[in-house]
Amino acid sequence: MIPLQKLAELSRSQKLRKAASIFGGAEHRYVIFGKLPAAEMEYFDSLAEFLAKDEGFPAPAVKALKNAQALFEGDGNEVRRALNTVYHILLAETGRYTADWDYYESPGVLDISKRRPFPGMQVYLEDIRSPYNIGSIFRAAESFGAEKIWLSPLCADPKHKRAERTAMGTVDILPWERFSFDPFDQTNENGNSHPAFSKGTFFTLETGGTPLADFSFPLQGIMIAGSEELGVSPRALSASDASAGRVSIPSYGAKASLNVSVAFGIVMQAWAAALGCSSANYGIIK
Repeated sequence: MIPLQKLAELSRSQKLRKAASIFGGAEHRYVIFGKLPAAEMEYFDSLAEFLAKDEGFPAPAVKALKNAQALFEGDGNEVRRALNTVYHILLAETGRYTADWDYYESPGVLDISKRRPFPGMQVYLEDIRSPYNIGSIFRAAESFGAEKIWLSPLCADPKHKRAERTAMGTVDILPWERFSFDPFDQTNENGNSHPAFSKGTFFTLETGGTPLADFSFPLQGIMIAGSEELGVSPRALSASDASAGRVSIPSYGAKASLNVSVAFGIVMQAWAAALGCSSANYGIIK
């Protein structure tokens, strides 16, 4: 740990970046080991007090830094919250912000026995390029009972480190499979050759469809979500239009669109709620 006297000799920007690194690393170690040595906790208390005297911080940040000192004397989640609070105050002050994949998550393996998927509730992701969106979609799909996710050949890799961090372990417990071909391309010799796609029921999350509140979700089917930039391909749209149709989320703001993972989560919750109301068809739903 860098001595406070040495830290005080640095420029303000260097001092804050160094302190942010210290608190960020401490939180990471706390998540892994569950506690930190008492000597380190005393150092963090002194460092937070030292930082609170910096006149460059806005008043709310100074108050939060002082409150964090009291939490360092606690245990469990209080200590982690104190480390996390100081770390993010310092990041904000230096103009740096974390992404979702940078958050620290407690280690451990999800208990697959706790999964209660709806039989036949499946998803097809078409050319979604962002690992963050892929991870976020996996997390929402697992949470709302998806049975399986299918990926187009050009989707980002669910095992990408950013996808895995965002998915919070769900990539490992939610079955998924990547196609080596476009299952909706009838000109491809492999087109629609998989049973799930040759005889499946499809609906698409896309603009210009039936409003979410009025949409009739199938008891079993495959929801299609498309590229962040281009939406769902004409071939996949045609398959949906010939099947269960399109579902859209009404919006009321100036920006009439949502991030694909956000929109996906909204529709998945509605589909899960509709299936939950059809409990007679699903013996596992209580």
